[in-house]
Amino acid sequence: MKKTLLSLALVAGLGLAANAQTAPAKFGVKAGITFPNMTLSTDGVSASQKSNTSFYLGGTVDLALSEMFAVQPGLTLIGKGTKASDTDEGGVSTEKIGIMYLEIPVNFVASFQAGSGKVFVGAGPYYAFALGGKSKYEDSEGTYKEDIQFGSSDDDMLKGGDLGLNFLAGYQLSNGFNVHAGYGLGLTNLNPSSESDNYKIKNKVFSVGVGFSF
Repeated sequence: MKKTLLSLALVAGLGLAANAQTAPAKFGVKAGITFPNMTLSTDGVSASQKSNTSFYLGGTVDLALSEMFAVQPGLTLIGKGTKASDTDEGGVSTEKIGIMYLEIPVNFVASFQAGSGKVFVGAGPYYAFALGGKSKYEDSEGTYKEDIQFGSSDDDMLKGGDLGLNFLAGYQLSNGFNVHAGYGLGLTNLNPSSESDNYKIKNKVFSVGVGFSF
């Protein structure tokens, strides 16, 4: 039910963005660093892994609904994943998972005048498509790399689609330059195996970056 509501919110946001004509559209670009990890849970017990630093690069369109509120759809190339390490008699082993997604967020943004610029906060749904990913395992015996297979069968490692919520906040100067931070909370269970429905894998990512609005 929650995913259905988010999907409807995403579609409604895109429709609202298409019809917003209060003011000319403002295009923007953004880039920065991501600190993603994954939450693993089973039988009601969950644990977060370590973050695996990556990056993001994207564009936005601000469509004003009023002087204070706007709809902001966008398109972002964003790196997600996780990192885990373990120590045993054989030494330290590390596994890193890096996934590149093409993400479509639709944020509802509020702006408030502050000094010569403005503070903005926003939130909204997103849907992301996995473009590719790699798993890297290192231990005392060597390094092993594997391409991640995406799909919905038991032979795949992860599902390729990720639906979730994102939140953002930042400060924009009068010349259009801004600094911002964001948090993405994945709600899709990325575990494709039908044999372990109680084992859930979900994305989450914290990001910081800069942008410019034209």
